[in-house]
Amino acid sequence: MRVLVVEDSLVVRILLTHIIARDPRLELAGALESGEAALAAIETLRPDVISMDIRLPGIDGLETTRRIMATRPTPIVVIADSVEDSSLKISMNALRAGALSVVEKPVATTNDGYEAVAGEICTQLRIMAAVPVIRRRPIGSEWGARRAAPAFEPLASPEPDTAPSVLAVAASTGGPPALAKVIGGLTAEFPLPVLLVQHMGAAFMDGFASWLDGVVPLSVSVARDGQSMLAGHVYVAPGDRHLELGPGGLLRVSDGAPVGGQRPAATVLFRSVARHAGPQGIGVLLTGMGEDGAQGLLDMRKSGGATVAEHESSAVVYGMPAAAVRLNAAARVLPLEQVAPHLVRLAQRKPS
Repeated sequence: MRVLVVEDSLVVRILLTHIIARDPRLELAGALESGEAALAAIETLRPDVISMDIRLPGIDGLETTRRIMATRPTPIVVIADSVEDSSLKISMNALRAGALSVVEKPVATTNDGYEAVAGEICTQLRIMAAVPVIRRRPIGSEWGARRAAPAFEPLASPEPDTAPSVLAVAASTGGPPALAKVIGGLTAEFPLPVLLVQHMGAAFMDGFASWLDGVVPLSVSVARDGQSMLAGHVYVAPGDRHLELGPGGLLRVSDGAPVGGQRPAATVLFRSVARHAGPQGIGVLLTGMGEDGAQGLLDMRKSGGATVAEHESSAVVYGMPAAAVRLNAAARVLPLEQVAPHLVRLAQRKPS
């Protein structure tokens, strides 16, 4: 897998080339110092994946990402400084523009966290190199070669008619723009609290919540243990912590063991909603690699809750939703643009 490194800092550029050289599955296609240089060389270098710095001189990483996705779509992994608010905001907007994931910048080899950061960078580059991307896509209309989505998939059973009390949503790869689309389609008067799991490096979760708060009408914050839920508020699972709905509608945040290799895990969230909300819960599983959330969504459906999986036609990575569909865990299978209107309809149900 050929990797193009775009990084203006010579020190970080050298660190990244050393990190890539350690992995026999990765090959360095080039190491460039600017977005302009990357745009000029991409057709010649033809990388399988790009490591993209976000704070570049001249054309920054966000604009470089946009132009690459418009001219020669290539999987992009954003390499960002997790402690700078401005860098975090640009990083999240780069994900919305077509980048697939964001990871922490490497630090000096003598730093205690170097090995973990280096390993995560290699893992993300390998995984994302295999993700098919297309020319800058409007969300919901990409993947034109895939099976077209019907207005609604046939139901194996009728949906519950119980008035809902909570909405749980989960996503992984491709999640930030999908969540911006879905939650952005809910009005500020949305009558339910929203619990959210997004797979992302722990260092970026506060920045992700802050970014999402700025692009959707609902109030978004990182969840706290013991917190009471409020309607029209979004509670994001903290980095490297599970988020659960507890007894009495209180939130639980824990460092329990990873489930399916994930913490936070969508399945942990969905199962807690199945236990404590039953038919009053709504579960939504969006784009993502792997199978996290599928078993939990099935538990929600068995408990009488309303369940939704994103349709293949719009998912950036049709992994997690596909696993839910295989299990018959989703009562509805919808393209992204239809999810928010469906949630609004469900939220308006009255007690039977």
